[in-house]
Formats: sequence, C-alpha cells, structure tokens
Amino acid sequence: MKFAAIDIGSNAIRILFYNVFEDGEVPVFKKISLTRLPIRLGEDVFSDGRISERKIQKLIRSMSAFKALMDVHEVNGYRAYATSAMREAENGLEVIQKIYFETGMVINIIDGKTEADVIFSNKITEAPDPKKSYLFIDVGGGSTEITLFSKNKKILSSSFNIGTVRMLTGKVMEEDRKRMKLFLKEIKEKCPEDLHGIGSGGNINRLHKLAALKEGKPLSVKKLKDMYNTLKAMSYHDRTHILGLNTDRADVIIPACEIFLYICKFCNVKQIIVPKIGLSDGIIKELYLEHKTATEEPA
Repeated sequence: MKFAAIDIGSNAIRILFYNVFEDGEVPVFKKISLTRLPIRLGEDVFSDGRISERKIQKLIRSMSAFKALMDVHEVNGYRAYATSAMREAENGLEVIQKIYFETGMVINIIDGKTEADVIFSNKITEAPDPKKSYLFIDVGGGSTEITLFSKNKKILSSSFNIGTVRMLTGKVMEEDRKRMKLFLKEIKEKCPEDLHGIGSGGNINRLHKLAALKEGKPLSVKKLKDMYNTLKAMSYHDRTHILGLNTDRADVIIPACEIFLYICKFCNVKQIIVPKIGLSDGIIKELYLEHKTATEEPA
C-alpha cells in the first residue's frame, strides 16, 4: 500500500510518500520521498492576519503539483493538514475552499492539540527507555508543541503560539511566553528529576545533521548551545553558502535554537533524541490504520 501526507505549515509545505508492507506480523513503514516547498504562509498571517493573493496562487500551484505526484504514485489515500498559520488566517477557510475548487484537494485545518496528538501518535514512547521520563518538543514556524510523558504514558501536553517564523516577524505575544513558562513550571513540579528530550521539526533535524551525529545518537544541549553561538555569529550569506542551509532555513534555525535551549534549560534537559519524525509521519499512521479498519469491516 502507498499513502501520501501533506503538511501545510507556517514556514513550508511538504508532501511525504510512504510504502506500507504487511508481509509479517507487524507492518513495515518505509519512506519513499519527501518534497518540500518554502511558501512561508506565516510571513503574511503573523504580520497582516491573512494570506495574500500571491501566496494563495502559490499554494494552488503547489497543491496541483502534489495532486499530480499522487496520481503518478497511485496512492491508496492521502490527507492534508494545515496548522498554525492557516488556522489563524482571517481568510483561512476561504483559501482552502478556493484550493478545493481549483484542484479538488481537501485540506483540514487542525488545532494545536490535534497537531500534538498526531505527531505523538508516531509511537515515540516506544523507542526510549520506558522507565524514564521524556519531554517531547516539536518546534514549527507558528507554534511549539510540548508533551511530557513517563513510563509510556502521556502526562501533560500543550501547544503554544511561539514558533520560528512568528519570532522572526516579532509577533510572539507576551501572554504566550507567560503561558509557556507556567506550563514548564508545572512540568518541573510533576517531574522534578532531569528529563530526557525528544526533538521534532525540520530545524532540529538539520541541527542534528550539522552536528555530524550518527542516526540515533542524541544531541547534547551543550553541543546545541555551541552550535547556536556559531550560527548566530555567522551571516545569513555564510549560513547558506558555507553550511549549505536552504534559504528558508538559514534564518529560522536561530529562533529554533532559542526555543529548544529555553525549554531544555528550564526543565534540566541535558540531551535531545532526534528520531526525525513529524506531523507527516503521524498522518501516514492515521491513514494506514483507517484503511486497515475499513478493509477488515464485514461487508
């Protein structure tokens, strides 16, 4: 079986293709390809409150291209989720209706809790030591989702309107900063011992790669802080030309570091596991389970 997941974020939009094999007792999920386009919807929404006509047209062209890719791949199903920027845009519903009219593609706008739940559904609790407590941190362009889990059980979870593009545009509200701080205090009260971090999102994946770490090896917070200081001292030109960062990654990677470092310092997190999963991977799991349930139901 083959499925496609579309993530319409505040910085970029992406389509991820997976094959799912059922040869054994446990299904095997294998990534085929990922296409990422730097639309940066949050640039409009966090400054003006709505998506501009120019970016609407870019979205329509992008979704048409994604539809063509899905046709070629002959997928069994797809799902498109739009997150922070689209849900805050005054014309968000109008935009997804226009996209549907132009392309036939259905887009679902999800709230922060649903976003956190879908990402969390990747079975991230099964990989680390089940006896330990973990703080899962997903940093996006418009929001950050934080989940505390212990002994494979979710304890606390919340979403905050603090993201990389939102920080770049200077649109993070003091109220949101205070709410995150109170939430982190609650985490410390419930789990006073040192926590182990799990990081999600394009920026932490890229930072892990820049650190030249082997897959599965945690990124220490000390190393992250050193990288942050180095990146901040470099010009945007050097980050793109010397480090090879994408043009839409070279600026947001700085606030991403700041968010991760703030949370880790507050909660005494010393290292971050980077499993390289995200919203798109969670969507694939949803699609597979729904497809399997539907095919198992009696006629």
